[in-house]
Amino acid sequence: MKKAPVLDANGKRKFGMLDKLAYAAGDIGCNMSFGLKGTVQTFWLVYMTMETGLLSLLLLLVQAWDAINDPIIGALIDADQRKYKMGKFKTYIFIGALGLIIGGAAVFLPFPNADVWLKAVLFIVGYVIWDAAYTMANVPYGSMLSLVTDDPSERAQLSTWRSIGSMVGNMLPSILLPFLIWKDVYDEAGNPVMNEETGKQVQTLLGDRVFLAALIMGFIGFAFFMFMIKKITIRVDEYSVKTGESGGKFNVISAMGNFMKNRPAVGATVAAMGMFLGMQSATSATTVMFATYFGQAQLSGVVMLIGFLPMFLFIPFIKKLVDKYGKKEASVGGMLVSIVGGVVMMIFPLIQNVDVALIVYMIGLVFFGIGMGVYTCVSWALMADAIDYAEWKFGKREEGTVYALHSFFRKLAQGVGPSIVLLLMGALGYVSELGTEGQSFQTSHNMCWLVAGLYLFSALIQFVGVGIIFNLDKKTLATMNEELAAKHAEAPAVESVSEEA
Repeated sequence: MKKAPVLDANGKRKFGMLDKLAYAAGDIGCNMSFGLKGTVQTFWLVYMTMETGLLSLLLLLVQAWDAINDPIIGALIDADQRKYKMGKFKTYIFIGALGLIIGGAAVFLPFPNADVWLKAVLFIVGYVIWDAAYTMANVPYGSMLSLVTDDPSERAQLSTWRSIGSMVGNMLPSILLPFLIWKDVYDEAGNPVMNEETGKQVQTLLGDRVFLAALIMGFIGFAFFMFMIKKITIRVDEYSVKTGESGGKFNVISAMGNFMKNRPAVGATVAAMGMFLGMQSATSATTVMFATYFGQAQLSGVVMLIGFLPMFLFIPFIKKLVDKYGKKEASVGGMLVSIVGGVVMMIFPLIQNVDVALIVYMIGLVFFGIGMGVYTCVSWALMADAIDYAEWKFGKREEGTVYALHSFFRKLAQGVGPSIVLLLMGALGYVSELGTEGQSFQTSHNMCWLVAGLYLFSALIQFVGVGIIFNLDKKTLATMNEELAAKHAEAPAVESVSEEA
């Protein structure tokens, strides 16, 4: 006989491990696609041999549209009062997940010999299709955290499990793709072809495999989305009238003004932007660095994994850390360790022995990953708290809108960061027409400085966002939660009195 589920006071299945696993699965689905973003730059730079300046401009254009697109979809979700069989949020996620199957592969159409104008059209069209599908799935998925539970501790747990899902979803493309899409070059006699400048074996990118891999990953991501949709429980009424809203039309200027006055949302957003402007934007430079300076492009994903693994150190203890110190305080401590890691990474370009330099780079990456561990585990809970802060300070609860504006700035950083890095790569000597085969030793060494500097910059900006701007420390957060709970408890009584009158 099947055991009956334990229900909470509202008749919903009690929050538990199934919710955490399901929410983690959702971010695996998102990141099976998002994890390809770094490969997009490498694919178009190395395989399609697009000039760094042009690729930088195109990336900026599509990401600007991406940033504008997010608040629009967020507002549509907030305003949508139609009844769906699966529920509003799950329905939007399902549609987006279907689109990601095709959209994820569309941006990797392998036509390296096409004219420049045709390459530009293929890039824009493919990216726009991919981005629209991703936004449709990701915006409601992120907003769902505050609808699954209103308990701060449970939200922190969901954020941790989302981070686990994010890591797993990023690990698969980051680790497996380099082994599948990079190939050592040999001459007709079977001898390795060496780069005369760097002394390392020449490696080439297999672009047709990237397209196939993206298609397969789209199907895998869809399966994880479906698991989440079927297993997760929404406990907050997603169709209810939001507190303090008049029901009027969405005003983007007003929403942006409220967002900018929301210090926790701004702080969490600055920290996320720092991550994308620095660490995430370093992807192409890191790949080129491993292919040319270290001569081991296949290992780039494995080494990157070192930066993710320390997160597991904090998973068993994150609830205790948050309960004892608070989300903000614990994150700031970790960010100081990340800054130390960034400083260590600035040392490795000074070391002439390449093997020793790689070891020092990895040590810096470990420190960076340890510092990022706590923040990564609670980063999405910080945004859930920021949504509550908006209700506390302004009397408005706009899950979709607040999260979408957060995504707006994240997406701007995702576009501006890689665009700037591509321009810097060009300024530092990278020549697109030569691929990774003909770059000079000086260029490959310059990539080392660029990567190290980006990691340090990333750690510093994240510290500013959470350590200085984000103002919900442990004490303030407790006060906010108490006052909101009291306000929500009084609401039914007020309505009852009004009806009797």
